[in-house]
Amino acid sequence: MNVSLTLVVIMAALFGAGVYAMLERSLTRVLIGFLLLGNATNLLLLIVMGFPGVSPFYGEERRQSDPLPEALMLTAIVITFAVSAFLLALIYRSWQLGQADTVEDDAEDIALRERAADTEDVLDDEEEDADTEDEATTDFVDVAASPLRVLGSKDAPALADDAPVDIPSAEYNRRRDAADPRMAQTDTERTDTGEGDR
Repeated sequence: MNVSLTLVVIMAALFGAGVYAMLERSLTRVLIGFLLLGNATNLLLLIVMGFPGVSPFYGEERRQSDPLPEALMLTAIVITFAVSAFLLALIYRSWQLGQADTVEDDAEDIALRERAADTEDVLDDEEEDADTEDEATTDFVDVAASPLRVLGSKDAPALADDAPVDIPSAEYNRRRDAADPRMAQTDTERTDTGEGDR
């Protein structure tokens, strides 16, 4: 596929001019910038479509263009038309109300901008204060951390790896006592001292 360098240059120029025009305060220039961006997008889709002059579904075996960019181009044309109509309505209403199509800052915008600047200054001051403090802000400084350890029957004879239960049954206690007679003695000592009733 041969891409025309002329189309690429025109597309880049349209994108640049469109973005520049949309950054203006005049709604008419915003509309012109949006139209330029829409046309640049259509050119981009035309460039990526495939071989020029070749139908998407008919042609030589290896020279068929992609039909998806054509569908996207139709969608882009409809979206550009709808947004342009909306911008035209905004321009007309703005001209009716104020005899101008420029977007002006009102008192609320200025107050909001000043509040944002004040908040940013306060946050900057807090960051500077935090940087000057030498004290640690956490309780976990110089505390040695020990890794978690999973206990099993090798570590504690009372744990059974094969059958996790909430309440030990009598059979579990018999198996445990058979495996380690010390556990049976510990249970009888607890019962004798009254700790098992708690």
